[in-house]
Amino acid sequence: MIENEARKEKIIMVGVSRDESDIDRSLDELAELIKTAGGEVVGRITQNLDNFNNKTYVGSGKLDEIKNFIDILDADAVCCDDELSPVQMRNLNDYLHVTVMDRTMVILDIFAKRAKSHEGKIQVELAQMQYRAAKLIGLGKQMSRTGGGIGTRGPGEKKLEIDRRRIHDRISILKREVAEVVKHRETSRKSRKRNDKKVAAIVGYTNAGKSTLLNTLTGADILSEDMLFATLDPTTRVLEFPNNQEILLTDTVGFISKLPHNLIDAFKSTLEEAVYADLIIHVVDASDPEYDEKMKIVYETLNSLKVENKPIITLFNKCDVLDRDDILIDPKADTHMRISAKTGQGLERFKDTLIQFLRQGKKYKEIFVPFSESYKLYELKNGNEITEERYEEDGIYISGYFR
Repeated sequence: MIENEARKEKIIMVGVSRDESDIDRSLDELAELIKTAGGEVVGRITQNLDNFNNKTYVGSGKLDEIKNFIDILDADAVCCDDELSPVQMRNLNDYLHVTVMDRTMVILDIFAKRAKSHEGKIQVELAQMQYRAAKLIGLGKQMSRTGGGIGTRGPGEKKLEIDRRRIHDRISILKREVAEVVKHRETSRKSRKRNDKKVAAIVGYTNAGKSTLLNTLTGADILSEDMLFATLDPTTRVLEFPNNQEILLTDTVGFISKLPHNLIDAFKSTLEEAVYADLIIHVVDASDPEYDEKMKIVYETLNSLKVENKPIITLFNKCDVLDRDDILIDPKADTHMRISAKTGQGLERFKDTLIQFLRQGKKYKEIFVPFSESYKLYELKNGNEITEERYEEDGIYISGYFR
């Protein structure tokens, strides 16, 4: 039996920047995004410009070069490294006569494939609809393109030929559903506060190893693969320590350069886990030569979300493949350390750091409880770290760290 593998879209990448090293780095990442979305990069074209061409993104001479490359490489599509305006999208479609997409469309497509939960699906669809509403005048003939290629997948997208009114009606419905998600999250947060549960949000650039860390620490069964946005839906698990202590760890959506505003808006309820967390755990892929640039992008994203005045622990992950002499520093973190989420290297020290965090605001005490007042034990143990509990003839002796 012969199986025919689905044909991948052949895509030419196009980037514009005044800095050649920046555009190369950005296009390398775009190539990974396209690969993750199921496409095949067959070429890249760059142009050094101080500003994008308002009508066609690139200059007229470069536009002819792109058209020639399309014919030579038999390309199906062109993907621009920045978000295109409706006018740019329309003019490029009219001139090149192939599918034109931008970085945002590729990211949205990946999110559409990765979303598994109901919450994730409605947030992805909302981001897609908001993107389409903004681009409606620029899509032209592309609006008649039905499923099968990058940028066409996702919940609620079986029929693309929908007019502006229907798109906005759908956006209204989705916003109401997202509002319900927000309400549910707020209820959960209030419940955690009442029970004095500490929450740590795991943040970082996509593919830094956040899900692997959560799996190793808590035994969670989250998909963790060497690809961008391997997981999309946030996951919260309990990390238990000896002596009656625990902390909730929440794995958040990975950050990326030029993260579309529609995604930030749609996933705000998910990303706000970092806003309301008691602690930020910043996971960095230390094996990435560009890790310092990606750290900068993570902090810029956190600032845009108004994540401020939070204690930060930075974990330089994948240190099992580094030389010992590599210097790794995060001046914005309260603590930083080397780990390998895959092998477990450094995780015991990290756990000790979390225990010290949970002890903040508590004092070490030794307390005697008569047997006649043993009902007080539950209240004393709730949320406190008990290091010893000893039964004697006259009552119960407990010691530990108490609020």
